[in-house]
Amino acid sequence: MTSPSPLIAWYGDDFTGSAAVMEVLAFAGIPSVLFTAIPDAALAARFAHCRALGIASTARSHGPDWMGENLPAPLAWLHATGAELLHYKLCSTFDSSPTLGSIGRALEIALTIRPARAVPLLTAAPQMRRYQSFGHLFAGSPDGVFRLDRHPVMSRHPATPMDDSDLLRHLARQTALASALIDLEALSTAPQTRWTEAMATGARILSIDSIDAETETAAGRLIWENRKDCSLVAGSQGVEYALVRQWQQTGLLPSAPPAPSAGAVARIIAVSGSVSAVTAAQIGWAGANGFALIPFDATAACRDDNSLAAEESRLTAAAAEAAARGQSPLIHSAAGHDDPAVARFRAALSSARIAPETANRRIGEALGRILSATLRATGISRAVISGGDTSGHALRQLDLQALTALAPTIPGAALCTAHGSAPHDGLQIALKGGQMGSQDYFGWIRAGGGPRI
Repeated sequence: MTSPSPLIAWYGDDFTGSAAVMEVLAFAGIPSVLFTAIPDAALAARFAHCRALGIASTARSHGPDWMGENLPAPLAWLHATGAELLHYKLCSTFDSSPTLGSIGRALEIALTIRPARAVPLLTAAPQMRRYQSFGHLFAGSPDGVFRLDRHPVMSRHPATPMDDSDLLRHLARQTALASALIDLEALSTAPQTRWTEAMATGARILSIDSIDAETETAAGRLIWENRKDCSLVAGSQGVEYALVRQWQQTGLLPSAPPAPSAGAVARIIAVSGSVSAVTAAQIGWAGANGFALIPFDATAACRDDNSLAAEESRLTAAAAEAAARGQSPLIHSAAGHDDPAVARFRAALSSARIAPETANRRIGEALGRILSATLRATGISRAVISGGDTSGHALRQLDLQALTALAPTIPGAALCTAHGSAPHDGLQIALKGGQMGSQDYFGWIRAGGGPRI
């Protein structure tokens, strides 16, 4: 008997966000898997029972030319699964620009793979304190909720700083595809009427507001009920949150019990390439609670291969020594935007005259090699990679082919089980975006996640 077609397939523009989609679906009771590349026949068959499947990428860290070369093949593979919906997964803070991680260019490419009359765009995810109101995106922080262009992190993002919270105006810099907004007023009165009107004007991108359970439910209904003509969707994991509400309300999906903890371990290892203030607070908490904080000199990524290799060897040795003392090593390139290490890195980057995305890739790859070497040296079985731009480059150094959800922590950064080659097959790993998580996040991973009491 053949397995039914997937309900949804997704392609993520970074690894942390890709894992977050899997988390939403898996903990709602939908068998799900995230591949790190197009799977071979044997690997695909191993997860043929899954009703949701995704492929993670580093598209957010690349330009439009890279997308033109690298997006068609995985999108075509996902399309060929026959999934009811194909989701281009983007960051819940819309990280993108015309030259880096262009969402507009990605949608143009995706439409050649899965033609659709229009692409619904749902960026908000209220569970993660991401809200869209009359077209403007707002995001939470430890200091409150801010419009994106005034957000203390996103307005200062080192690669794609946000200077406009109006998402369709931001997107218009990246594509000529016509767009329209389905706002809060329409969602509360006649959402399908507004959808039909927007389609009649020739809109190819339909941005949908969402601020709470009611509007999220309305958004999920619109996306699912219009999937015949609009089976390509874009957005954050808010898409999956909205669809789960729709599926549960209509009886397609029963409510799932809370997922349990994975259990505490004595030590974990964490690597971080994030400069977010949220991550900085988490690093500070970890240092005050028994973790060994080990700074990574990111200027080595601006120098030659020998310099970078020497820094990797130094950090691996330091991490192994910390683990031998019973501590959890946490290797980090910076502790927030104001860390002097950031200024030193920018000066080295300017002197070396290499592209920022090249240096960031080298940092991520180096952190991945350090993580791999330390895991082998210590036998530690649980790890964290922090930083959306870092995660994909780092994870690729572990030779892993797939991830499945293991235990929840905070929305968007669950603990996963890794599937791949020895010695990292079975590794428990969490991928955390830089601005995600509570202050005690690293400790929570060490404790095994699961429902908070």
